[in-house]
Formats: sequence, C-alpha cells, structure tokens
Amino acid sequence: MPPTHSLTAAEAAATLGISLTTLYAYVSRGMLSSSPDVQGKHRLYDAGEVRRLARRKEDGKRAGKVAQKVLDWGVPVLESSITLVADGRLLYRGHNAMELARTASLEDIAALLWECNARRIADAPAVPFAAAQWAAWLKLWSDSTPLDRALVLLPAAAAQMPRVWALGRDAQLDTACAVMRLLAAAMVSAAPSNEPLHKQLASAWNVRNRQQAGLLRAALVACADHELNASTFTVRCITSTGTHLFGAVAGGLAALAGPRHGGETVRIAALLDEASRAPDLDRYLANRLARHEHGAHGPVLSGFGHPLYPDGDPRARLLLEMLADCAPARSPLGELQAIARTVRETTGAEPTVDFALVGIERVLGLPAGAAFTLFAVGRVVGWIAHAMEQTRDGRLIRPRARYIGEVEAAG
Repeated sequence: MPPTHSLTAAEAAATLGISLTTLYAYVSRGMLSSSPDVQGKHRLYDAGEVRRLARRKEDGKRAGKVAQKVLDWGVPVLESSITLVADGRLLYRGHNAMELARTASLEDIAALLWECNARRIADAPAVPFAAAQWAAWLKLWSDSTPLDRALVLLPAAAAQMPRVWALGRDAQLDTACAVMRLLAAAMVSAAPSNEPLHKQLASAWNVRNRQQAGLLRAALVACADHELNASTFTVRCITSTGTHLFGAVAGGLAALAGPRHGGETVRIAALLDEASRAPDLDRYLANRLARHEHGAHGPVLSGFGHPLYPDGDPRARLLLEMLADCAPARSPLGELQAIARTVRETTGAEPTVDFALVGIERVLGLPAGAAFTLFAVGRVVGWIAHAMEQTRDGRLIRPRARYIGEVEAAG
C-alpha cells in the first residue's frame, strides 16, 4: 500500500476526474509531479498537490481559472497579429512560415514581422561605435560560450548607442537591426555585418556548400517566431516596463537558454552522444524511454513531442527533409533517422524543431552549440516584433496570482 499522503495514478486521475492519459500529460507539462514507489515500478502522486489542482479545476467561475489555462498551453493571454499556431501550421502574419522558409532570408522575415521594407533593413546604418571596440570585447570574451558572450556584449553595446531609448519609427528600426546583427556577431565571435545572417553563420562555420547554407537560412526562418513561448512572453513583459530593446532581448535570451526551452538542444546533443556509443540503439532507447515519465503520447524524450503539434512539428519535418537532401556522404544522418524512427514507432512522438537543429549541427559538422545559436539568432527577429507590438500597446503586463498559502485568522 502507498503511504497515506500519496496516490496511485488511478487514484489521482479519479480525484481530478480525468483519464490516465490526461494525468500523464499534466505531469509532462509540469502541472503535477510524481515519484517512483519503493519497487520503482509505478509512479506516486502527492495527495495535497492533486487536491490543489482539483480545487483549481473546480474554480470555473473565478478569473483564476482563466489565468491557470493561460499558463498551461491554454487560452490566449495577449492579442497579437504576428504569429498564429493552429491546425498543425505556423503562420507569420498570415503567411505559411514553412513555405517562406524554403526561399526567404531571415531579413525578409524581419521585414514582414516588423512591417517595414526589406531595403530598410539592408540599408540600416552600422553600429555607432568603433570596430576596434567590438574586436576588443570579443577578444576579452573569446573563451566564453556564445550565450555568455551575447549576454555580456549586448548590454555593453547598448551603453555605446545614444539612440537606444528613442521611440521614433526610424530610431526603432535602426536599433532593431543593430540588436539582430550584434547578437549574431557575438554568438559566432565575428564583426557585425549587413550581410545576410545565414551567410554570416555559414562563413563563421566554414559551410561552403550552397545547399547546406540554404538549410541554415531555412532554420533561421523556421525559428523566427513561435507565438507566446516563454522567452517571447519574457521579452513582452520586460518591454512593457519601458526597458529598451537591448535589455528586453537580453532577458529573452536568458529565458531561451533554459533546458525546457531552447536550451533543450544541449540535452538532445547529450542523447545523441550516448546513442552513438550504444552497441544496441534499440535497447538503449528502450532503456531511456523506460526511465522517463509518460507524456500525452507515451514515454517522452528530449526533442520529441510538441503540445501544439499533436501530428508533428512542421518545422522539424521541413528541416529534416532538407537536411537529408544535403547531408555529406559520410555523416551521422542514418543514426539520426534511426532514432527518430524508433521513438516514433515506440511512442508515436514526432521530432521537434530542437531535435532538427541538433541534427543539423551533427550532420553538417558544425561547432558544438550551433543548434542553440541558430535558434537564438532566428528567434531575435520575433522577439523584436513582439517588443514593437508591446510598445504600441503601451500597457504594463501585470497578472495577478491566486494565493494558496495559509492566512492568519482574523481577530
């Protein structure tokens, strides 16, 4: 018998009035936690935590119900005309993002999301400080990770820019272009340039094959925005306080780095490393899946199964198809495809964009961490679009909390 303060999966599901599949989905989304029983064969659920969640579910007449749904892949929290995720598709201002990714550059997407002319972005002035200053900063932080360099150098660059707080449209676009290019330059340790960003990355990573450079371009476009994910919501919250764009983007970058967001690429890379050393891939994956909590589609692994795309992430589908078309003759592509196939056959879960980005890094032989760099350099365009939209809105984002702690008795 489990201890009195714990519930079995069946008891927890009954208390909440949901199916076991939904219970597992709650765990995978972080709404509930679970722990193994003494024998390690089953999962147990804290009775108090289950009861609190049950009370929230019953609280349908209070505004708190809406707030809870907002924070769990639910009802919209803000109005936006930038990106739509619906029916398995990703749309940028009404345009199919995957179709755009086949031919458009990240700068083209910036023009679309920022609602300006592409020539305006191409002709934006260079950053208003000496190239020698940037080179000195890069040298000082040369041993740091791309993320750390960007988090240090973005604020340093902001301090050198006199128009960073200006709100006029021209100044806003100049700052946006500077932020986009400085973030990319910091992450690949290069001088800022007006050259298309996929070409800058290709040059920094010695990608000389035209088709492979086109894959980098498509990856940036596919990552440009994804509605109100954690990092984008962070950017909007920071922007709503009146902080300038450099500060908002730095906050978004810090949020993106978390292992449950863009930083998941690090965990996927570790998974691929272990899989490459395993003498039996099927047995290795079976053991990994057995150690993981169940999600909506069964056992889950980093890089598989996206709540917004029950039939598969279209970004991953496109990028993995393009990768297969341009993979070098001798590469780990076959191993990557075998992992995706085994997970699909075992759990029904499809690869996410994070898995595809790590696949690009591995198959093309890019530097470690290139997957995260692709994610961040692409996503900054969406962050900027959301910051612009939030600035126009002009309101402070300040949600309320539902207090569930103890209250001192009155009198």
